[in-house]
Amino acid sequence: MGSLVVASALAGCRDVRPPPETGAPPRTEPERAAVDRKAHPATASADPLAVAEGRKGAVASASVDASKVGLSVLQQGGNAVDAAVAMGFALAVTHPSAGNIGGGGFMVVRMADGTATTFDFREAAPAAAHRDMYLGPDGAPTEDSRVGAKAAGIPGTVAGLALAHERFGSRPWRSLVEPAVTLARDGHVLDAFHADDLRRGAEAMKKAGFERSAAFYLRPDGSFYEPGDVWKQPVLAATLARIADEPRSFYEGPVAEALVAGVRRAGGVWSLEDLRSYRAKERAPIRFDYRGVSVVTMPPPSAGGVVLRQLFAASEALRMYDMPWRSVAEVHHHIEACRRVYADRNMLLGDPDFVRLPLERLLDPAYVARRMKDVRPDRATPSSEVGAGAPPPPESEETTHYSVVDAAGNAVAVTTTLNLGFGSKFVVPEVGVLLNDEMDDFSVKPGSPNAFGLVQGEPNAIAPGKRMLSSMTPTILVAGGRLRAVLGTPGGPTITTTVFQIARALVDYGLSLDAAVEAVRVHHQWLPDVAFAEARIPEALERGLAALGHEIRKRPAMGHANVIEVLDDGTRRAVADRSRDGGAALAY
Repeated sequence: MGSLVVASALAGCRDVRPPPETGAPPRTEPERAAVDRKAHPATASADPLAVAEGRKGAVASASVDASKVGLSVLQQGGNAVDAAVAMGFALAVTHPSAGNIGGGGFMVVRMADGTATTFDFREAAPAAAHRDMYLGPDGAPTEDSRVGAKAAGIPGTVAGLALAHERFGSRPWRSLVEPAVTLARDGHVLDAFHADDLRRGAEAMKKAGFERSAAFYLRPDGSFYEPGDVWKQPVLAATLARIADEPRSFYEGPVAEALVAGVRRAGGVWSLEDLRSYRAKERAPIRFDYRGVSVVTMPPPSAGGVVLRQLFAASEALRMYDMPWRSVAEVHHHIEACRRVYADRNMLLGDPDFVRLPLERLLDPAYVARRMKDVRPDRATPSSEVGAGAPPPPESEETTHYSVVDAAGNAVAVTTTLNLGFGSKFVVPEVGVLLNDEMDDFSVKPGSPNAFGLVQGEPNAIAPGKRMLSSMTPTILVAGGRLRAVLGTPGGPTITTTVFQIARALVDYGLSLDAAVEAVRVHHQWLPDVAFAEARIPEALERGLAALGHEIRKRPAMGHANVIEVLDDGTRRAVADRSRDGGAALAY
């Protein structure tokens, strides 16, 4: 990825001097990459499924079986969109905590001829939804927005994959869904990660009182699945077979009728018209340049693209590229940029079909530069001193992302979600579909703290047919007119900052993609006034940030980036983040 390195700032730009270093002195690129790998015990290079190179095509996802499905489609002559469609359905079978047909997501597509577009298949509020539907008699938010059938928005995944296939697919629809049908009907072997995932899902469903839903994730005798077991899903297989015949069968006919009946029986408010009227939407991407690289990313109702553009503008305003990678100075300025960008995020963003958004202002680098003027190199700014904005809505990290590049150079980045792990915890038994709990991504009570203590804004208030705000940030990088990288990750509010840090590692520092993925990640979202850092943060870096006034809160890992870069010689290099097990990067 060396061609992505851009010369340092031109002479005459303002100087932002970093504070004195409390960690190790700046290192050369080879030394820096070696230290990054040593700091991350689960390195990509240590696992044959984590990094793959090929001259023709590459895929990366959270599931070995889904990655195999995608690679097979490419090898049989399908394009990147074909492979993405097939992988989406396969993930609904093999990665049920986040892969889905009962949820939604976003897709960014860039074809080899430079055509770029996005597909919005975010869930929508049912027609019977209203802004106070999750408030109890005392006016406080209830659990209904997170658990049970009432928590589910109208799913968009099937419609979104169908629309992408209609626009760019080259293989028959049935051939792309049938691998998922086979995986569900005949079963697939569970690895340790996914066996444990099923156990956690079943336990959560039992705790919520959904014994019948839990049974879908348990052995026939009621015990937990173990690694090496073959997991079969015959009911879901039958539903997928109907979808293979006709994608609209999810929204009209027997499947739709079963979905609505199951939801209403369990206290939800869906109608047949909600499903019949749902449509995925094609939207123009957010596009901008950063130091010679063109970034193609998702527009609202994803907040991710707006936040990503602002963070890159902040990097330029603060000249972060002049600071050694993962030094105290660089990470301090990263935190301060995140603090200010996230302060604007939720009060101003929502579904563009319902809310007038000030995108021209938010995407203006001059506006962002003004927001960064009070950043001090020698101390952290208390969030109480940063005006405007509100924290992001509470999003689980149980999202999933996958990336595809084909032989022609077409590229697809897809992020999908159910919101919390295993969504609403409710499976419609007649069709085997696990439903999302995306209604919790709305402002359940605008202007007041919700159950998570987060204040959310009016633009993201509940309304019939409206799509809830999201942090999902599927992104594609282009340099010199050539495809360079396909990026994305799960991680709730940390999604955008993770994509930003990986992209900056590539563009500003010339790290290889696996080194960029392995680098320690840090996140700030304005409130709470805490810098979240992965537990493997170097001690010297943590100490230096604390000396500047940052409160550091450690956590095991952030995100699970499944990404691809295209090297100067055309080689496709795929990387599956090993912060979680179960994923695979494959190429040919």
